[in-house]
Amino acid sequence: MFALDSGDTAWVLTSAALVLFMTPGLAFFYGGMVRSKNVLGMLMQNVFAMGLVSTIWAIVGFSLVFGDSGNGWIGNFDFLFLADVKNLDGDIPGMALVAFQMMFAVITPALITGATADRLKFGSYAVLIGFWSLLVYVPAAKWVFNGWLLDMGALDFAGGTAIHINAGVAALAVVIVIGNRRGHGTVAMPPHNLPLTMLGTGILWFGWIGFNAGSGLAADGVAAQALVNTHLAAATGMLGWLLVERLKSGHATTLGAASGAVAGLVAITPCAGFVGGPAPLIIGAAAGVLCFLALGIKEKMDWDDSLDVIAVHLIGGIVGTLLLGFFADTAINGEFDGLLYGGGLELLKDQFVAALVVGVFSFVVTFILAKIIDGTMGLRVDEDAELQGLDQSQHAESAYSS
Repeated sequence: MFALDSGDTAWVLTSAALVLFMTPGLAFFYGGMVRSKNVLGMLMQNVFAMGLVSTIWAIVGFSLVFGDSGNGWIGNFDFLFLADVKNLDGDIPGMALVAFQMMFAVITPALITGATADRLKFGSYAVLIGFWSLLVYVPAAKWVFNGWLLDMGALDFAGGTAIHINAGVAALAVVIVIGNRRGHGTVAMPPHNLPLTMLGTGILWFGWIGFNAGSGLAADGVAAQALVNTHLAAATGMLGWLLVERLKSGHATTLGAASGAVAGLVAITPCAGFVGGPAPLIIGAAAGVLCFLALGIKEKMDWDDSLDVIAVHLIGGIVGTLLLGFFADTAINGEFDGLLYGGGLELLKDQFVAALVVGVFSFVVTFILAKIIDGTMGLRVDEDAELQGLDQSQHAESAYSS
């Protein structure tokens, strides 16, 4: 039964706009961290996702996630080309749900671009994210938001598994296939414009309010709690990262502040509408510390995750997903109590299963997809194009006049 609530509708539409704003924010965040010859390439990859993934979502993605097929694995074609998406059950128009979830679908593959910076061929990137959106994101989103993992009891308020673990694992798979940048480990590759990265951080922090507080699809007390949780986790994520960075290197850096804030935002995403009290402060701080320490993994494994997608999004997503099993509180949202609130191990087990299932599925399918593209089109640019930079070799443009 549909009964329009204008307040809820206005909040969901506003949240959709905020989440859309996150994708250009991500472009700035990543763009400032690459070398100047690759900044337009990075901006283009992120903005291009807004065009391609939105189109895929409208044609078939929404239907496969939210169409009622009678099973929890994949939807149907009832809403193909957004046909008959009018008033679904609830109190917001169906198109409001389409718009809000579309922005989730857009930013998820864009997250991968930070790991493959400086060497990914644009045409191959377009093919990769198009097929990835259909073959990896759509099933994972179905399972988590409207399918069997949700029915099992796993909680994910705004996408810790479906978005961050999913994209982080996919980034690892593509990095393994594409290989390291030329000069990795021997040539200095410092960020070319950290003010751009800080601007991106601010946009992401701002947009994340819609990302998390809009995910309850209502303008209510849970949304207010999610908003506060989101901000506090970003704050302590920044503080936790900077503390460990200062202890280890002797300096607290602007890049560290940006990375720590995003780590906190990632970790609170699955928890935002399910926890309260000191939980967001603890979750954010834990993410800041653990994501910083996870930077050492790529060095030991010799993975050239250019902009630390694995450390921030994969590890941050795992931290938040598992800590929800400890801190979930029925007083906040009436769902399940975590271990620390008398709920036992059941929720923690379900959270672990969800993280493992999505992670393994994403890695296997992404790795196969990347291998196929690499063996046909080639994933990375040739040596001359990489030395020249993606801006010129892929787009015949320069970000800065000489």
